Amino acid sequence: MELIKKRIHYVREGKKIFDQFYVDEDYNIPEAKEDVRRIVDTGTELKIEEIRPVENYVRITGKLYFRILYLNVSSDPKPGVLEGKLPFEEMVYAENQEGEEFYVQNVRIEFTPSLIHSRKLSLRAMVELEVGREKLVDEETVTDAEGDVPLYKKMKKVQLLQLEVTKKDTYRIKEEITIPGTKESIGQILFTDISERKLELRPGQDELIVRGELFLFCMYLSGDEKPDWISQTIPYEGRIPCEGVSEEMYFSIRHTMEDTLTDLRMDEDGEMRILGIEGTLALHMNFYREESVELLEDLYSLQKQCLFDTTEVVCEELLMQNQSKCKVTERLSLPELKTDVLQILHARGAIQVEHADRTGEGIRVEGILHLSFLYLRGDDAEPYGSWQGMIPFEHQIECKEMPEETVYNMEQHIEQLQITLVGSESVEIKGILTFDTFLRRPVKVWTMENVREEPLDLAQLEKRPSIVGHIVQSGEDLWQLAKRYMTTKEGIMEVNGMQNENVKEGDKLLIFKENMSIL
Repeated sequence: MELIKKRIHYVREGKKIFDQFYVDEDYNIPEAKEDVRRIVDTGTELKIEEIRPVENYVRITGKLYFRILYLNVSSDPKPGVLEGKLPFEEMVYAENQEGEEFYVQNVRIEFTPSLIHSRKLSLRAMVELEVGREKLVDEETVTDAEGDVPLYKKMKKVQLLQLEVTKKDTYRIKEEITIPGTKESIGQILFTDISERKLELRPGQDELIVRGELFLFCMYLSGDEKPDWISQTIPYEGRIPCEGVSEEMYFSIRHTMEDTLTDLRMDEDGEMRILGIEGTLALHMNFYREESVELLEDLYSLQKQCLFDTTEVVCEELLMQNQSKCKVTERLSLPELKTDVLQILHARGAIQVEHADRTGEGIRVEGILHLSFLYLRGDDAEPYGSWQGMIPFEHQIECKEMPEETVYNMEQHIEQLQITLVGSESVEIKGILTFDTFLRRPVKVWTMENVREEPLDLAQLEKRPSIVGHIVQSGEDLWQLAKRYMTTKEGIMEVNGMQNENVKEGDKLLIFKENMSIL
């Protein structure tokens, strides 16, 4: 007898690990930079260089890149910028299994530089991140059997996720913008912040379609050394080749924006009025197809004894692929600023998910939206300031059927963020948070192995009565009875005048032994 087998390919997710660590270092002001009077604002970017299992730990190394906007000590204070990088090495405890691959997601940084004196800073960064793990798994299932004698088969139809394509790739964004004619040409770029907004990922035929926006804030000095700034949204669109991908596939994609860069370029008139914007969208992509598969659960023959072992395998069934949005609206009274704020120049935020709990209606997300904004003051001696704060949020990701064993991936990003002045002491915050979720549940199925055929014990069969009266017990079905009494479901139904296979506890059936049937 030959078993017809089918391999099911999928990604098995391991338990995620939350980690927090600190990076501390003193920083000497470069000779080319002026003395620091006051720190105004900061920007950071974490670059992971290596993730490697080491015994029962995961070793994570990389660099924390920072930018510090400051005011110098002159009588006419002007903004300046300090840039650098802090190397780090973090050991995260994680009992790992062979074949597991680790990754980092949901990074949040609190960067706090402080002034030791005008030529030296103390830098301290708190880094929060999640370490995820996954393993490519092949499970072998049985879909049919072929033999020399007629076989009676019990089939089970299941919906399974089949991993078709897994791929890591990058999409390089290169765009240019021209500063408006109302602005003076750029002499020196001081401080830039580039954030990812409204990212849309969609599979096409043998490709991934990428569409999104970069939000740029750039503070600069003009040729006359006057500070100015520009904010602009930069749309982009492109494609990444992905052989084997099609439009109807489901997908789970992790993505981060890395290596952002702003450089100054000359226009046709020889003026420095063009900004080159670059960034790298790093993607880890899994594409799935949902398949309806008939699995062979049981079999028997009336001519031979069929013996086999069974083993349990675990596959996955799709519950939902979903993108949901959470609107955040809040008005904050900031009496500490009073009439200090003339104009908000730039705002940014970061999402911190504190709880993501399964409920009967889906996933309930609780978290904090960390906020900061750079603003212009009415004091010429202290022309710039910054504010930091936070607001809580709640969001329900709806899923009507949410079993306890549900496995899910969730990516969260800020799609829109706006902070505006309302009166002299209040600000209004409007934001849209996006949550991309991919939910599935484990499906346990029994599969056959080591199938053997042996001759029937004819002497034992002869001893069995040719006609049996049977009262259906709890949990019994027609297949079990047909196999036990060496007959067929169709034979039992015909003798008892049944219109379907349904039986219930207490039903009385007359069963003829098939090879001795009088029918």
